[in-house]
Amino acid sequence: MKYIDEFNDPELARRLLDEIRATVTRPWALMEVCGGQTHSIIRHGIDQLLPEEVELIHGPGCPVCVTPLEVIDKALEIAARPEVIFCSFGDMLRVPGTDRDLFRVKGEGGDVRVVYSPLDALQLARQNPGRQVVFFAIGFETTAPANAMAVHQARRLGLDNFSLLVSHVRVPPAIEAIMTAPDCRVQGFLAAGHVCSVMGTAEYPELAQRHRVPVVVTGFEPLDILEGIRRAVHQLERGEHRVENAYPRAVRETGNPAALRMLEEVFEVADRSWRGIGRIPASGWRLSDAYRAFDAEYRFDVEGIRTEEPAVCRAGEVLQGLIKPTECSAFGTTCTPRTPLGATMVSNEGACAAYYLYRRLNGQASPAAPAPQGSRVPHEEMNPVG
Repeated sequence: MKYIDEFNDPELARRLLDEIRATVTRPWALMEVCGGQTHSIIRHGIDQLLPEEVELIHGPGCPVCVTPLEVIDKALEIAARPEVIFCSFGDMLRVPGTDRDLFRVKGEGGDVRVVYSPLDALQLARQNPGRQVVFFAIGFETTAPANAMAVHQARRLGLDNFSLLVSHVRVPPAIEAIMTAPDCRVQGFLAAGHVCSVMGTAEYPELAQRHRVPVVVTGFEPLDILEGIRRAVHQLERGEHRVENAYPRAVRETGNPAALRMLEEVFEVADRSWRGIGRIPASGWRLSDAYRAFDAEYRFDVEGIRTEEPAVCRAGEVLQGLIKPTECSAFGTTCTPRTPLGATMVSNEGACAAYYLYRRLNGQASPAAPAPQGSRVPHEEMNPVG
């Protein structure tokens, strides 16, 4: 755990916070795009330690949360079929569809299985030649290469009983949509380090220049996030708007060439709907024509399913950074992890789940909030109210 501990050092955290305080002269609003960063921020109380001039806005960086309702309903329809073994990561099972979730389908007899890799689903297809095995392929650029490899291997092995239900989304078009929204308050971005480890940083300079916002590629530990904020604030105070890589131990400008080649072979860029946000041009992937036969929407003829979001859930506004979770009247009352109204309360990367888990039930940390385990940062230092 040596290298993780190094990025939780409380003395270095204090120094970074002191430098941010000494630099900032006016209010700035920064958006972290990754849900993993959101959880780290809330867990360690980073947003409460920052000077009041620096506001952190939680962005649409949770892949489970932005998977549209119609895709969830397609998954439920496919998973309920008796010939199907439906495979998914565990955090998708409680995401509510129109009238049920995958746990309900499983309880009603559907063969729904939690896997840890798309290659696990591929192995199930080899072991069950008489069944159709479907893997729920969701996520940002981070998980897309492994899913592309799985379907590539399926074609190579001649496994005609394997398919993907694809709901992959891309970060740069989402940033474009956020910046062109009429009510946008974002003045800088903390870009997701794991996304950039795959894709590189080539798509960001044009966005930064055109919208005049700094984009700082940032990791996930407390010092990573504080360093990303420090660099973004320095740029804003100087009137700069460029891309900086504050996560060089994992990110290169060119990304991962092997992963990029696999993505280019298997997928093609397409328009995608984002749950709570709407359709964003060129913001996702679909299987290319060469792999069309492995598309579960096509194979099971569920392309025509259309849905409407429930009005009571304000998860879309949370995903766009327009409100904090505690500003939704359902938060912590009718909407909890056991009775979720939206995906942001379910996912391990959802903002609502972070606020609930770390006891931000009224916008402040609760005195009952547990000390973060495995962190060297003292609880009283990183969560001052607790």
